[in-house]
Amino acid sequence: MTYDVESIRAHFPALSAGTVHFDSPGGTQTPLSVGQAILGTLTGPLSIRGRRSPSERNADDAVTGFRSAMADLLGADPLGIVYGRSATQLTYDFSRHLARDWAPGDEIVVSRLDHDANIRPWLQAAGHAGATVVWVDFDPATGELPAAAVAAVLTDRTRLVAVTAASNLIGTRPPIAEIAAAVHQAGALLFVDGVHYVPHAFVDLAALGADFFVCSPYKFFGPHCGVLAADPALLAGIHPDKLLPSTDVVPERFELGTLPYETLAGVSAAVDFLAGLSELATGVAPRPSVSRRESLRVSLRLAEAHEDSLRGRLESGLATLPGVTVYSRADERTPTVLVGFADRPAADATEFLFERGILAPAGSFYALEASRHLGLGETGALRIGLAPYSTAGEIDALLAAITEFALR
Repeated sequence: MTYDVESIRAHFPALSAGTVHFDSPGGTQTPLSVGQAILGTLTGPLSIRGRRSPSERNADDAVTGFRSAMADLLGADPLGIVYGRSATQLTYDFSRHLARDWAPGDEIVVSRLDHDANIRPWLQAAGHAGATVVWVDFDPATGELPAAAVAAVLTDRTRLVAVTAASNLIGTRPPIAEIAAAVHQAGALLFVDGVHYVPHAFVDLAALGADFFVCSPYKFFGPHCGVLAADPALLAGIHPDKLLPSTDVVPERFELGTLPYETLAGVSAAVDFLAGLSELATGVAPRPSVSRRESLRVSLRLAEAHEDSLRGRLESGLATLPGVTVYSRADERTPTVLVGFADRPAADATEFLFERGILAPAGSFYALEASRHLGLGETGALRIGLAPYSTAGEIDALLAAITEFALR
């Protein structure tokens, strides 16, 4: 199937500025339609939610539209969609909520593959509760985190397992469904960081088996915020601290204060843009009867194929260069490639590339435990992240620049 990347790029004003962006794991560029949705909501009639006046309805529609859009994107129940300022904030919040039921002797499992946002909140909550933290290591040679490694540490005292669906550092996609089966057999809960997974895969929460799943819309063309998805029945059993007059209805009980309606409208617009990627890329409009969920499935799988093709092109080019180490090696991985250079700081490569109009940052990107486990310490390496708007020409320009740097 054809993939007209230029048709997609035409919707991103930032891409005309001249910089080549390989920084999508830190946040994608934003299509015009998302900015227009934010502007239209913020400057239109707007007030506290209700159904009487246009301003009340606009606010209410922004909230319900957001929950519906994210439910379609994740395969979730709209009543299980919780807004947060960030995935980090939501993880901290829920670590506190859940830790109320933990006691000394209980065990919390975390992975060294994860972003610190899915490690530190659980370590700190476990410390407050007197619970024990159990670590699961990934294989630094392959980047793999097999389900068996998680299953091996589970006991009847395990209360929660926190693991990423995709490493933001090396792209590894652990077998979440297999991990979920083992976790649930042990009678524990599974909290999945999907921040780096959602931009590169069609998500089906039921198939994954995650009890809690967090993601960040700014990683897939939306505004800066976080989203948590869970079964509404599970959320109903969790009672956060809140103001007395505020509603106790799920999911609103977890969203403290008035919501940013303009941000929610931007998230909905981002999901709609994702759903329309297939039509932009192929020129073929979906049948009127096709649901947004089905359009997302087609679009995201088409984008995934495009990104994987570019990743292959990139990795083939890197494999020919002396003194270059690629740490992204798992069989199942996102189009995110971590690269190191013999006797050369990765930060120097970032500066070299930027002088040539290419943005590819270096660091550990908050995946501190993973970087250390790879032997890269806190410095990390050069991270190259692809997006649905990346092109083969950009890959070739990047490879030419890295070749020049590596051979200097």
